[in-house]
Amino acid sequence: MSQRETFIVGDVHGCLEMVKRLIDKIEWNPSSDRLIFIGDYIDRGEDARGVVDFILELKEDSPLVACLIGNHEQMFLDYLSGVNPRGFILNGGISTLRSYEEVRRSKDDPLIPSSHLDFFSSLLPMIELEEYYIVHAGFRPNIRVEDQDLVDMIWIRDEFIYSDYDFGKVVIFGHTPLSNPVIMKNKIGIDTGAVYGNCLTCLELPEKRFYSVEPK
Repeated sequence: MSQRETFIVGDVHGCLEMVKRLIDKIEWNPSSDRLIFIGDYIDRGEDARGVVDFILELKEDSPLVACLIGNHEQMFLDYLSGVNPRGFILNGGISTLRSYEEVRRSKDDPLIPSSHLDFFSSLLPMIELEEYYIVHAGFRPNIRVEDQDLVDMIWIRDEFIYSDYDFGKVVIFGHTPLSNPVIMKNKIGIDTGAVYGNCLTCLELPEKRFYSVEPK
């Protein structure tokens, strides 16, 4: 099996219908094409649980699906561990909890299915390709990639975005919503604010082709 294309999907934030249409649009081949989600699957949007279910289905279809951790997944894990519950709630967590509660059969059932807990615990901090690094938020300038802190990798904004620091490879990132994908010498940003009424974006490599879907 020879790998052909790599598709990288921006921040979904519970927008299930949009991510389904986007996957249909890119014509992803599960047997040969790599599919990478850049994090922030949950919070703010209406169907966080549905998004995770959908990604788990994709992972069952192909070993070439990989998922990064975003700051919202880390906040959810912290919340479930009893750490900073207020921070999770204030950052859109209510919609995530509601999406799980709506399909809960009884109060005796766990709110979060074990398959979802396994998913959240298995998320990757970054992925390295031949010419690219893929990370949720970015890297701190003037620090080697192998020495980066996870907090920066899922939370950093201006210090990374406005830096021209050369990390040795182009960094593909999400986290910071932009009206359109941003292409700079050292970075490519693909969070286009789907949950705020803008597009959900996917980047195809090596062509550097962008796909997007708008809200209905």
